[in-house]
This record gives sequence, C-alpha cells and structure tokens, in this order.
Amino acid sequence: MKKVVVFTGAGISVESGLPTFRGTDGLWEGHRVEDVATPEAWQRNPALVQDFYNKRRKNCIEATPNEAHIKLAELEKDFDVHIITQNIDDLHERAGSSKVLHLHGEIRKSQSSINPNLVYDIKGDEIISGSVCELGSPLRPHVVWFGEAVPNMIPASKLASQADVFVVIGTSLQVYPAANLLYETSPLCKLILIDPNAEEYRVPPNVIKISEKASKGVRYLADLIVK
Repeated sequence: MKKVVVFTGAGISVESGLPTFRGTDGLWEGHRVEDVATPEAWQRNPALVQDFYNKRRKNCIEATPNEAHIKLAELEKDFDVHIITQNIDDLHERAGSSKVLHLHGEIRKSQSSINPNLVYDIKGDEIISGSVCELGSPLRPHVVWFGEAVPNMIPASKLASQADVFVVIGTSLQVYPAANLLYETSPLCKLILIDPNAEEYRVPPNVIKISEKASKGVRYLADLIVK
C-alpha cells in the first residue's frame, strides 16, 4: 500500500466552524496571542489562560468533522494513511482516522505544569480550577505554546521522509518548524497542496496545487494518489 502522509492545518477545521488561530486583526478570539498562548501568559494569569482554553475546548466538542476529515479517513481503505496535524481539535479522530500525530497538542487533554510527559484525558469540557497532577502541580492545557519545544517534530519528520505521497491541506506553511516537513520528503515523493490560496504559496515547482477549500479538494485525492 502506498504510504500517504497528510499534513493539515487550521483550514481543514474552518469548515467545521472552528476559527483559524489568528485573525486579520492579529487577535485570537479577542485576545493577544502573547496573553493566552505562551508560558509567560500562564505564569502571569493562569486563570485567564485556563478560561480561554476551556471555551475553545467547548467549541471543539460542539464541532463535527466535515467532508474533508471524513474522506481522509476513508482513504485508509486503500492506502497507508498517516495524519500529521497542527490542529489541537480531535476532528480527525472522530472522523475515523486511526493514525493521527498532533504537533501542537490536544485540547481535550491536560498536562502537568511541571512535567509535560504527564498527560490526562479531560472529562467534560473544562479543566476545573484547582486541579492538579499526581505530583501536585496545577494542570494546564495539553497545548504547545509559542516558545515551547515541539516534541512530535521528530516522528513527524520521519513520517514525511517515508511518504510516497505527501499532502498539505489548509495551512499557509508559515508556522515553523512544522512548515519544514514539506522539504523533508524524498525526491520521489509526490507532493500535493490543497488550499484556496495555493497558487500564492512559494513551494517547489513539482507540487501539484489544488486551489480549493479542503472539503472540495480532497475529492480529487484518491485519483491523484494512484496516478
């Protein structure tokens, strides 16, 4: 079976009603990113950060997978499909994808504020104020914030290097180090980019561009993979 690695960004979840990370005004849901998505923000005002992610988590739970998520899951019938996502929602998993690697964490999980390897599923849609890990430290969102390492970059890079087909969906390829994955594929790997603004992106000349929203662009994937 061909190994198909799909790298997804916020654009695939927009059609499920989840907003992109940062708006045109530079704010994320009315907040400066520096105030809700950095370790310093957590140190300054953990209550604000916790409340912010509790609301985002509720939004994610209420959202449902769209056609793009579902069709990617269906590709597993014919291909060895691996999803690498920058998204913190669980829409890929709920659509049926069985091999999903989250680069930036998972919003429906919490982690210890002193040991990031201690990760817990969240029951319900919020981390209750005062909740602590087994070491006694406060629980924080299991999300990689600006200024923190991206521990899953190593397995993601390995997957990219092994791909027969590497598909980019709904990301502007502006967030590093994740954007480097496109360039870690083998010379024989087929490269496909699905995004409404695909023609505007600076990518290698051998990239097949599909200038469509995710839900429409994935309809062409199966045929492109087998060619």
